Amino acid sequence: MIIVEGLSKRFGDLVVLKDINAHIRKGECVALIGPSGAGKSVFLRSLAGLTRPENGRIFVGGTDITRRGTDLDRVREKMGMVYQGFHLFRHLNVLDNITLAPRWVKKQSRERAQERARELLSLVGLTEKARSYPHELSGGQQQRIAIARCLAMEPEIMLLDEPTSALDPTMTREVLVIIRKLIKMDLTLHNITNEKNYDLDESKKKIYMDEGGIYEEGTAADIFEHPQKEKTRAFITRLSTFNYEIHSLDFDMVSMNAQIEVFCLNYHMTSKQISRIQLVLEELIMEIFKSCSADRQPDMAFTIAYAEEADEISISLTYRGGNFDPFRYAGAKDDLDHLGMVIVGNMVKERQHLFADNRNRLSLKLKNKG
Repeated sequence: MIIVEGLSKRFGDLVVLKDINAHIRKGECVALIGPSGAGKSVFLRSLAGLTRPENGRIFVGGTDITRRGTDLDRVREKMGMVYQGFHLFRHLNVLDNITLAPRWVKKQSRERAQERARELLSLVGLTEKARSYPHELSGGQQQRIAIARCLAMEPEIMLLDEPTSALDPTMTREVLVIIRKLIKMDLTLHNITNEKNYDLDESKKKIYMDEGGIYEEGTAADIFEHPQKEKTRAFITRLSTFNYEIHSLDFDMVSMNAQIEVFCLNYHMTSKQISRIQLVLEELIMEIFKSCSADRQPDMAFTIAYAEEADEISISLTYRGGNFDPFRYAGAKDDLDHLGMVIVGNMVKERQHLFADNRNRLSLKLKNKG
């Protein structure tokens, strides 16, 4: 379906892509992962003919889209692209957004276009939003409409450029549900993502991009569980941790817990494991807050690390202030002010507290049970 030969692209002196070769079969799902600046978006835009490379060729369905004179509009009729931004027409309602291209480009009748649009709204779970305008929708709903609009053109290939990057954790989950459905359809799907929780099926290909090219590729299991190259391993390790900073007593704990949940679901943790992590962190944060003086805001950060093979969850916290170990109260069963720490103490199997340079460092491992 898509063949890439010796693709290179530069912007001035900056080499973004160099000598990329790839072969994507019809119906194959490919996820591009890698650090920011690795060239993932430029590669995707090259496949869509939106960016012209300096060297190399790209064949889409047998047509060389890099050859001058190629009718790109005709090739693009087989493609759909979903961007980080939703790019919906603000002055049109949802139904008109979805039906506009089929009516004007494919010359469908209004009745047929609207019939198909309602089918797609049902697919993305937004049937009741047909007459709503983009400003009346959440970010997740707008992205789901953008996907429906893309599908309305009946593409053979879909290119998704980090469709969840602009969304909060709850909205991200909404869109991932739809992407799971796309994976099951007979589409050639290219997606830029660092999410792990919807494409772990071993038949799906992962391409890790770095150093301006394809650094490593394989199944999801190959890349996420058994990466062969150093940079891939380092990148996957970063994906296996969740980092969060707190600089105000009025921080949004609801948002924090939502982000923790999304991270945990990436690793198919159970609801009990997720609740355990959230409870431990909530109690620790509140206990540390108590140690702050009235005129001092917290300076705190924590990391959650998950070792899949050992099914082991570790949490590390750092926070400024005097020497303070919140677990000093873990054994005070008759102290109602610190009952939360008693509960947390029963959930932790190992812990260590260090104090140096006016900074506390607390490391702990959670019990799998109990």
